[in-house]
Amino acid sequence: MRCSIPIIVSQRRGSARTGTNLRPKSKTAKARPAVARRRLSTREPYPKSHTSSFWTEALFGAEILILHATPVYYGLGVPHGDGSAVVIIPGFLGTDLYLTELHAWLGRVGYRPYFSGIGLNAECPNILIQRRLNQTIDKALSDTGRKVHLIGHSLGGVIARSAAASRSKDVASVITLAAPVRGTVAHRGVLNAAEAVRLRILEEHGKGVLPNCYTGHCTCNFVGSLRRKVPDNLLETAIYTRQDGIVDWRYCMTMKPESDVEVPGTHIGMAFNPAAYVVVADRLAKARATRI
Repeated sequence: MRCSIPIIVSQRRGSARTGTNLRPKSKTAKARPAVARRRLSTREPYPKSHTSSFWTEALFGAEILILHATPVYYGLGVPHGDGSAVVIIPGFLGTDLYLTELHAWLGRVGYRPYFSGIGLNAECPNILIQRRLNQTIDKALSDTGRKVHLIGHSLGGVIARSAAASRSKDVASVITLAAPVRGTVAHRGVLNAAEAVRLRILEEHGKGVLPNCYTGHCTCNFVGSLRRKVPDNLLETAIYTRQDGIVDWRYCMTMKPESDVEVPGTHIGMAFNPAAYVVVADRLAKARATRI
């Protein structure tokens, strides 16, 4: 919804001269053109969006069945890995458990997968990264001796991008799956749940977190790292779907054609999407992890 802001023009009244009915003279200003010229923006505009129903997300079950019926699931027809580590991060209110399919598939195609170890993703992201995710990344680095890849689903993708931006020397690539990396425009039910989580975080941690924690107005390291550009030596991939019933799919794009990849499917089902798995395999192969 757009709102227009009225322009209030104030006028100064001149005081009448003594003994006359004439108004004081005023300087004549040059008339402004009726239509003001707007400065052309160099930003690429967002594509037009359509709203998908929240209930279409129930179709994610079908995506799991389709995945098991495709050759991709068995590692056929996709490039295989070099044994480098891949850390996978769950989405909002999710745990590592629902990423078991992705974890097993990454192992089949030649990578060394690691669960994030963050537990339930219903905590201050800054705390999750500093106290839990960083430990997993450090272990992966120690085990393999080379840079790691990060893959995150939904909010997990936002966390992955933040960690990648702050640890670019340790990360070879970051892949986000239906992750709103450019802002949070989500279904009302999701926003209500996020507000409940925010209140619990404030109650539990008190002064240990900032007052605007779990909002876009927070000034913590997590939000700050999202505003930083991902270094050129780190391959970034944003996989999104226009059928997303949870978040506005346009905010899941980086707006860089070489990084954004569209696939059909649902938001929840992105973790089981065979088309997304093909893209993941291709991008991981393109970003071969180097020795540290």
